[in-house]
Amino acid sequence: MKGILGRKVGMTEKFTKDGKVIPVTVVSVEPNVITQIKTVNTDGYNAIQLGTIDKKEKRTTKAELGHVKKANVSPKRFLKEIKVSNPENYELGSTLKADIFEVGEKVDVTGTSKGKGFSGVIKRHNFSRGPETHGSRYHRRPGSRGPMRPMRVLKGKKLSGHMGAETITIQNLTIIEIDTELNYILVSGNIPGAKNSLVTIKEAIKGGKKEEFELISYEEVVETEEVNEDVVIESIDEHVEENKTEDVIEEKIEENKTEDVVEEVIAETTEDNPENFKEEESK
Repeated sequence: MKGILGRKVGMTEKFTKDGKVIPVTVVSVEPNVITQIKTVNTDGYNAIQLGTIDKKEKRTTKAELGHVKKANVSPKRFLKEIKVSNPENYELGSTLKADIFEVGEKVDVTGTSKGKGFSGVIKRHNFSRGPETHGSRYHRRPGSRGPMRPMRVLKGKKLSGHMGAETITIQNLTIIEIDTELNYILVSGNIPGAKNSLVTIKEAIKGGKKEEFELISYEEVVETEEVNEDVVIESIDEHVEENKTEDVIEEKIEENKTEDVVEEVIAETTEDNPENFKEEESK
């Protein structure tokens, strides 16, 4: 069995080319370090201990420092054991990344559910409530708690109490996407726990079939074509000729504008003072 530690980030969705929408949970998976290897000869069972997220030495006890010193790694905030069949395949102090899994592989995800505080039997165990009419003194009470004898509440009775904050495992989830550069894994569906809580992703015990699907990619694809140099040179020459003709046309337009302005000024002066204009012409 293989596994890795991560932290729940949140939820989003992915689209396949078949038009299906897959709700996924984003799990941040930083590189995990093997801090201890347990075998049947030394500990009675085969397992490896994984550590993730660095921890400051001043906040670490001497016992913890001595433990990680054997693996020659820095102190870790989270430590978790995962049972393996062949511990000799692992090396003390080596690193495990998200690529130990494959896209489409089935996994089991374990986490600690959100705490709900002290809750009644209706919310905690889905009991039915009593009558809501006037005079009824039985609305949200748990009801009878046991037999006449032995005059006590038996163990395992469903009563009010602390709800949530339990270790829960959801089986047969699918790996949708893996990114080793950004260190995250997308798992189908929802997983237990609040945001930034520690989760364990392990190989599925029931071993479902590997799913095959193709996600939609939003990367822009730029197609390059071979360019003929002769065609480019001809197009450049044509562009230059067009620009030359446009410049000549603009110059002619400007000249015509100036001539029109002069004629308008002369017409205005003759209308205002025709005698002065005649004298100036005679001179």
